[in-house]
Amino acid sequence: MTQYPSDIAFTPTVKAIQAEKGSRSSYANMEERAGWETTVTPELEAFLATQDMFYLGTANSEGQPYIQYRGGTPGFLKVIDKKTLGFADFGGNRQFISMGNLSENPKAFIFLIDYARSRRIKLWGKARVMEGDDQLEAKLSDPSYHGQVERAILFDIEAWDVNCPQHIHKRFTPKQIAPVIEELKSRIAELEAKLKAFEAK
Repeated sequence: MTQYPSDIAFTPTVKAIQAEKGSRSSYANMEERAGWETTVTPELEAFLATQDMFYLGTANSEGQPYIQYRGGTPGFLKVIDKKTLGFADFGGNRQFISMGNLSENPKAFIFLIDYARSRRIKLWGKARVMEGDDQLEAKLSDPSYHGQVERAILFDIEAWDVNCPQHIHKRFTPKQIAPVIEELKSRIAELEAKLKAFEAK
């Protein structure tokens, strides 16, 4: 039986439901044509370079899922090689749930979303915690970011897919809206100056 990268998510049970609900044929065509990517492409690398946050999904040995927000400077989720991503793990609330989960179950998931451009990318793979690797931590750190690097986490890609843009609400970062606000402030100041000059006549 032919194996596809999307089988990591499209299990036999999922495919049976797709068939029942009428979407299996379109996904089967996708699998035959090209299917999901399994390595870092220029498209993925360019997308990662703009992102300042993502969600990391892990699960413990009993299958209990956990999702954690990760943030940093744009591009902090870095490409190590064609199959591997890495990021600096900053100090937080010290619950260590993700670390604990990965110590007994390496399966992991990364969900990236660009709210402003209505794009999202999903990555399936395995993750591992790297402690005491100063060279790797230095490669993944950013001196301009305030977070204290405590360790590194590497993510080995097994499959990834660009998700559809439906139902993504537009949200913008302060950095994205700052130029618009400055332009509006400048315009307001210009109009106020004209009004003041008009009233003085």
